[in-house]
Amino acid sequence: QVQLVESGGGVVQAGSSLRLSCAASERIDSFTVMGWYRQAPGKQRDLVATRLRWGSPKYDDSVRGRFAISRDSPQNMLYLQMNSLTPEDTAVYYCYAQTAGGDDYWGQGTQVTVSS
Repeated sequence: QVQLVESGGGVVQAGSSLRLSCAASERIDSFTVMGWYRQAPGKQRDLVATRLRWGSPKYDDSVRGRFAISRDSPQNMLYLQMNSLTPEDTAVYYCYAQTAGGDDYWGQGTQVTVSS
């Protein structure tokens, strides 16, 4: 059973930066896809950024140029650097991974609140 544990959320002011971390219980190089999603109150869970095992990162239009997804394979960590945060970025952020067998795994989420 894959475990994903997010950390790094918090309450910040607009214009600030945060870096979210996701610690995986298995080698992240074994996952075909890893990424970050977010869910604001009353809304569906939406894609923020993903990275295929081989390929360039992909971003939602709302965060492109402000957010950056990266990983540290030896440490089995996935990161999301978030800059120029706005109140519209307020949400619970989830780490996601998909195995080669097509199984999906989610972390428990970390809250990001951006005040104006």
